[in-house]
Amino acid sequence: MAQAHETETEKQERHARRHEAHLRATYAAFIHHLCDLSALPPALAESAAVSVLSALERRLMPNGARNLESQLPRLLVEFLPPPEERPRHPHRFGREELIASVAEDLQMPVDQAELVIRAVLRAFQDQISEGEADKVASNLPADLQALWRLTQ
Repeated sequence: MAQAHETETEKQERHARRHEAHLRATYAAFIHHLCDLSALPPALAESAAVSVLSALERRLMPNGARNLESQLPRLLVEFLPPPEERPRHPHRFGREELIASVAEDLQMPVDQAELVIRAVLRAFQDQISEGEADKVASNLPADLQALWRLTQ
């Protein structure tokens, strides 16, 4: 419990420590959930989440990517390049290119990468609102929408 004579600086430092602890706990819970969904070890689950989010965001309009990020754990989003280093326009690609990109990033076979992508997308959808999930889907081509919807 904070003491009555606590200075403003001490209050701010306490608040910052609590905030940082919350960020770490939220991220850890997300990774734990992804590990449960995918049976991946934590380090690979982290890499997979970053790879899939990076690829997915390359396909979304910048505004849509920011909206998605706002509902995901902040520490996950911090692994992405800063917004000013990202493309201004979506890169058009479909399911096969997404899977190939993630397979290459994670150095795994394409069939295994698809299973990992499904688990990551499911973990994302478990973190975001239904409305946001629908918005993401509506901004994807049919083959990626099908992959997104397979996880719901």
